[in-house]
Amino acid sequence: MKALVVERSLPRFAAARLRSTLGMGPGGAVSPVRLADVDAPRPPGPGWHLVRTILSGICGSDLATVEGRSSRWFEPIVSFPFVPGHEVVGHVDSDPSDRVVLEAVLSCASRGIDPPCAACASGRVGNCESISLGALSPGLQTGFCCDTGGGWAGALVAHESQLHRVPDELSDTEAVLAEPVACGVHAALAAPEAEAATVAVVGAGTVGLAVTAALHRFVRPASLVVSARHTHQQKLAVHLGADVTVGSEGTVAAVRRVTRTMTVGGRLTGGADVVYDCVGSAQSLHESLAVVRPRGTIVLAGMPSPARVDLTPLWQREVKLAGAYAYGLEDRTRGARSGDGRPGGVGSGDGGSGDGRRSSFDMAFELVAAAGLGRLVSASYPLDRHEEALAHASSAGRRGAVKIVFEPGARRTPPSGRQSRSAQSRAREA
Repeated sequence: MKALVVERSLPRFAAARLRSTLGMGPGGAVSPVRLADVDAPRPPGPGWHLVRTILSGICGSDLATVEGRSSRWFEPIVSFPFVPGHEVVGHVDSDPSDRVVLEAVLSCASRGIDPPCAACASGRVGNCESISLGALSPGLQTGFCCDTGGGWAGALVAHESQLHRVPDELSDTEAVLAEPVACGVHAALAAPEAEAATVAVVGAGTVGLAVTAALHRFVRPASLVVSARHTHQQKLAVHLGADVTVGSEGTVAAVRRVTRTMTVGGRLTGGADVVYDCVGSAQSLHESLAVVRPRGTIVLAGMPSPARVDLTPLWQREVKLAGAYAYGLEDRTRGARSGDGRPGGVGSGDGGSGDGRRSSFDMAFELVAAAGLGRLVSASYPLDRHEEALAHASSAGRRGAVKIVFEPGARRTPPSGRQSRSAQSRAREA
């Protein structure tokens, strides 16, 4: 089968980083990613399934990898060569009618570790302590592990604990957003104090828009300010629930007007109760620190890059800085607007825990359908056009796009009744 493979090559990673620094984008002869013919990975044991990829998204963490910008923090928890791609909708090979999305974290369950670590036992799989242990090679997620394959290929293998059945009403295009939207749900719920508070979201790429939609549906802040670099992102943020949208240069002024506070030296004396940094750059964290109130909270939702940041305001204003990574089981008392019983993992029942909590993916399916998030998928590419696809993803904001996806194989015609409303409208337009 065809697959995009990343191999360990320090010269290629260094050259890719130079291209990125010079604004040349990913790809080219120096790229650490190449198109190859490989054998489909084999399920490593009981409970594993071969999953045929339908669509797989290009995430910011994927771009950071192929552009040589990812942190060296990840080196011990990645194994080479690996096939990227952790935002996946596919079908289980043994039952082509069974569409699934991937919960990418390789936790204790997939690694065959019993008893599980304390984090996995409590449903916090993103905090798994065993990501370099067990029956698999090191890998924090599918798409960064040499044993599992990834979505940028015709097939991958996944443990039943990682698979969530796709509700019939969602199209493939909508379903491929479940993983990043689950991350957005988890981030939105990471700060309980955001409810009925003044909240700012910095950045409106896929992560920022998912967080915005999740805040509007599940948290209901009193006022939601979203800063976005591009006009189409601002329009989408309004549709997804933002009360105020501004360009990236107007965040301080917008939060000042909402909170009726003062400005001193380009920063606010008061500010937002909670700020979600959905970019992860030195500039976005500086901006977040400038608009959060004393004793407020900054949630770092976008994957950060190595950066030099002055943390003095974190200390002087007693600000809390919290990370929000991946997904897990969320407090169901917040935003439980739909009935239970939506499809969960292949072997995991209804997506709930039985103790009042709810799977991030269960909530993501609800949010994708309710907010019409399928509109965030802007273009799809076959694997043999990967350089074009990666360039499009790298410059998505400037080109009026949001999410770019790969389409590794021929599209499957959905069974009767499986086309969503958006899929039907696309068919009518065609």
